[in-house]
Amino acid sequence: MTKLAIAAETDEDRYDVSTRVDCFECQLQGVDQNAGKLPEVVDGVMKANTFAKQEEVKAWEAEITACEHTLCLDQHVPKEIPSQMLGQCEKCDLKENLWLCLTCGALGCGRAQYGGVGGHSHALAHSKETSHPVAVKLGSLTADGTADIYCYTCDDERIDPELPMHLSNFGINIKDRQKTEKSLTEMQVEQNLRWEFSMTQDGKEMTPLFGEGFTGIKNLGNSCYLASVLQCLFDMPEFGQRYYRPGEHLPPATSPADDLETQLRKLADGLLSGRYSHSDSDVLAAPESSEVPHQKGLAPAMLKHLIGRGHSEFSTMRQQDAFELLLHILQLVSRSHAQTSPSNPVNAFKFIMEQRLQCVHCNKVRYREDESENITVPVPIRRVAGMTDADGERKDEFEAVTLKECLDIFTAFERVELTCPSCQSKDGFTKRQSFKTFPDILAVNCRRFDLVNWLPTKMDVPVIVGDEAIDFHEYRGTGLQASEEVLPEDADVGTKTTSNTFIPNEMALSMLEAMGFPRVRCEKALKATGNEDAEAASNWLFEHMEDPDIDVPMPDDAATHTGSAGAIDPAAIDQLGAMGFDPPLARQALKETGGDPERAVDWLFSHPDAQGDFEDNTQADGASEEASAAEKKAIGVDDAHAKFQLQSIVCHKGTSIHAGHYVAFVRKQLPGSKRTDWVLFNDEKVAQASDAEEMKKFAYIYFLRRLSA
Repeated sequence: MTKLAIAAETDEDRYDVSTRVDCFECQLQGVDQNAGKLPEVVDGVMKANTFAKQEEVKAWEAEITACEHTLCLDQHVPKEIPSQMLGQCEKCDLKENLWLCLTCGALGCGRAQYGGVGGHSHALAHSKETSHPVAVKLGSLTADGTADIYCYTCDDERIDPELPMHLSNFGINIKDRQKTEKSLTEMQVEQNLRWEFSMTQDGKEMTPLFGEGFTGIKNLGNSCYLASVLQCLFDMPEFGQRYYRPGEHLPPATSPADDLETQLRKLADGLLSGRYSHSDSDVLAAPESSEVPHQKGLAPAMLKHLIGRGHSEFSTMRQQDAFELLLHILQLVSRSHAQTSPSNPVNAFKFIMEQRLQCVHCNKVRYREDESENITVPVPIRRVAGMTDADGERKDEFEAVTLKECLDIFTAFERVELTCPSCQSKDGFTKRQSFKTFPDILAVNCRRFDLVNWLPTKMDVPVIVGDEAIDFHEYRGTGLQASEEVLPEDADVGTKTTSNTFIPNEMALSMLEAMGFPRVRCEKALKATGNEDAEAASNWLFEHMEDPDIDVPMPDDAATHTGSAGAIDPAAIDQLGAMGFDPPLARQALKETGGDPERAVDWLFSHPDAQGDFEDNTQADGASEEASAAEKKAIGVDDAHAKFQLQSIVCHKGTSIHAGHYVAFVRKQLPGSKRTDWVLFNDEKVAQASDAEEMKKFAYIYFLRRLSA
């Protein structure tokens, strides 16, 4: 079952359309549309679907399924409830928004809903008191057996395949019922279609902004996560100068809709030229408002389709994680510049992280350098006494922290339980990560999630970030010191064997399994995070719980590494090339699958965001290592006095990164002024921000720019 599909409002719904035929060859205007074959031609053009129309599907669609509580519902002894007893909440006077407990037949009001529908959550309170999981909204019952079903245990909408039978337990014949209220889906639809983001300051509408660099992006249906990230990226000179080239022709492309360069150039022209940034009389800031209307905004349907093509999440019309989208876009852009193009704007994000391990017994050390494009910092969650809401439930409140405190935790020394391969001590190691080099743009994701009922739940912990420069000197790595003794290169830290077979850290594995994660997921998480500690692995699991292959067992590492170590068969690369895969992608897939072409094809389809392996296998090992070292040296800047300043943020409102609403705040020079201030990009609406300081506290992604010395 799916929720009601919604087609976005079209131009035909808003405007009266007239047609006129002009002949540019003959320089004639107003040619008779009935002449010759013109009627068929005009009709064909007018009926032809644009790309946007072709990709316009079910903008607010979500799957509704049954759950164990509806499928295995345990009902009390049958009893007949008189119809006159089904018209009012048992705990208050409300006569609408009534929910019937399918376990015992108790009738309570629901939560207050959009559109002024009242509710005191008495049905929810009943479920908490009795642990009865499932309720049905009486006003939504229809004769064909459909209704709003809510499982309070799952805290989600469900379907009940046996609803008529469950209702008959209380003497209710569903065929006699008539729908009297809007369903939850219909109310959500109404809210999505009519709701306007409140952009007010002291009761007055925020001032809309227009001009170059102040163009909004229309919501294509749960696409605010895309709009907010794109606004932040194209405010950066690296992206703007790379893709906004008004004096140049677009590169030739056989299929412009499938060409990332074309689509990004088109978007850059739309966002930065200012041609589309003007007041639209059909877009009012608020009903009957006297304020200046906002703009219509761009609708980059082709780009959205191209970015999401082949991706299990971004190809849908559902809300997604903005940070994951950022990483996906950076990968796509890097892949398009894979031929070592110096103009790759993603280079501005790249830097080297240094990891230092030191045995606490023999004090020998090991350094490792990893290329990165972002950091995810933990936010300490410290609860304080909260207020009580109207339903009598205590709301969580949290102590504010600073971004510096989060960075301190991110770069702090920590103890890890490992066996030293040099002295065989089991006392463990100290580990610290720091910056070997610094990027021009640092993308910071603040992890505000905590485990609630074994589910990652977002916590609104305020993170204080000022507009002043932040000194990163103390987070800079020192590198190997003359007084330090290095662990042997062939020593394998953290595993019990020197074979290629991956053996998970037993202590970390047992901790993860004790948290309720399946063993397959635990092993994958430990492998992905260095096989060192359970916390990093659990954070990885929270971020990848929706991966389609999360429960697929890992392949035999020995076979994989054997294939990786040897030369890749050119015939296998050619075989994959004949199927349409580029040699770099084919090479990477074959390395990951031990050289097996069939497994490589499966790997490629399950890893659509793979960047490819551009290594030149004809090089000698020494030359390859030297080239790799030189490449790493060129990543980022070794700045001993690095300072960063907040430039833009992506903010999220909602309890889950896959729901709610995303907006962007960008610090830039206002049009017609030399003053720099924060600008709000809320889909197609662009306005001077009034609550940037408050929103900075709850940002999901922070973009900081390194200041020049």
